[in-house]
Amino acid sequence: MVSSPTALRRRPSWAGRNYTLLTAAAVVTNLGSHGALIAAAFAVLQAGGSGGDVGLVAAARTLPLVLFLLVGGALADRLPRHRVMVAANALNCASQGVFAVLVLTGRPELWQMMLLSALGGTGQAFFNPAAEGMLLSTVTGEQAARAFALFRLAMNGAGIGGAALGGAMIAAMGPGWVLAVDAVAFALAGALRAFLDVSHIPEREPGGGLLADLREGWKEFSTRPWLWSIVLQFSVVVAVVGAAESVYGPLVARDRLGGAAPWGLALGAFGVGTIAGAVLMMRWKPRRLLLAATLCVFPLALPSAALAVPLPVWGLCAVMFVSGTAIEVFGVSWMTTMHQEIPEDKLSRVSAYDWFGSVSMLPLATAVAGPVESAVGRTAALWGCAGLVVLVTSAVLLVPDVRRMTRRTDPVAGSAGAPAPAGAAGAAGAAGESSAGAVRDGS
Repeated sequence: MVSSPTALRRRPSWAGRNYTLLTAAAVVTNLGSHGALIAAAFAVLQAGGSGGDVGLVAAARTLPLVLFLLVGGALADRLPRHRVMVAANALNCASQGVFAVLVLTGRPELWQMMLLSALGGTGQAFFNPAAEGMLLSTVTGEQAARAFALFRLAMNGAGIGGAALGGAMIAAMGPGWVLAVDAVAFALAGALRAFLDVSHIPEREPGGGLLADLREGWKEFSTRPWLWSIVLQFSVVVAVVGAAESVYGPLVARDRLGGAAPWGLALGAFGVGTIAGAVLMMRWKPRRLLLAATLCVFPLALPSAALAVPLPVWGLCAVMFVSGTAIEVFGVSWMTTMHQEIPEDKLSRVSAYDWFGSVSMLPLATAVAGPVESAVGRTAALWGCAGLVVLVTSAVLLVPDVRRMTRRTDPVAGSAGAPAPAGAAGAAGAAGESSAGAVRDGS
């Protein structure tokens, strides 16, 4: 059936088939994964686990994510990216499905939950660089920032429903059914991603092997001060935010706020904030991309401070809304900067170094969150999380490139948003899901 002229006019020129499929798949996975993050923590607590056990399960997911990210990035720049994404979704589907069966049929052991979480983290390690490279290479032209904002708007909108529905389902039916829904969501998203078209991306020239690819990606990463300084910043930010929201948040919710449903509501408010931020970024185009982005990281200290007080549910929701809006300004600005500065054929490798640095400290942070709470108390640990966000974000503002990076109408030659140069050097040029770490995108 041929699309009508009216339908074609309704869809912007940059919203092509790949962009539509990527957005639809991200919506599906975020509906499942936002509820599953809450469900995993409450599954551990339901099985008699402690706050330290919640941290161990969270760390088990992030450790393989750190270990395999660089390999995943190199493979995604060598193999068709959509195949890497589909395989990763299949692994996530299987691990979440088994996790759900264990929770629904009995009392899962801690080691079983850690193993299944580790398999999920392995899938995410291969998925993230491929997804980010695929999205960035799909969009071209001056409307790239608008496209990224709309993508994140759809993705985070699904996160609102996922978090709220997940919290309600846990309260009504238990965490096992939420994990089962997440498994189905991964299966559906993988099916959508199987239809992505990569024929517009030229095949990569044979290189010197995996290590050579990693060295080339490292050169691109390490020679850009704006890139490695913000990734170092997020290695701390992601670690402390992850500890606060994966470990301390559910504990504060259980002890002081009334359980899983209020915590799901707070996470949903964060999602509403990201929608507000995405709507803002569809209209606002800050000239100094990274300065605006970095200033918007400071509000990420607010949720930890709110949990430390702790604020009542309405106050926590307000704080989460503000931090969600701010991080979305960061996320769109970061994606736009990567799109205009990084060559298309190196996108997945550079994204892998970005993700690797950003989540490198997360396994340690989540693993020690319980012992730190025992040593200094939950309130002091949460205030420490807030203080570290402010400290490292202030330090990044000292980097000249962060303060001076400006938006360009014409991206640098060879970047994801630029026309490919003529000849063999242009074969890997632009053809038309992160920002850093776990606070960015879902899979």
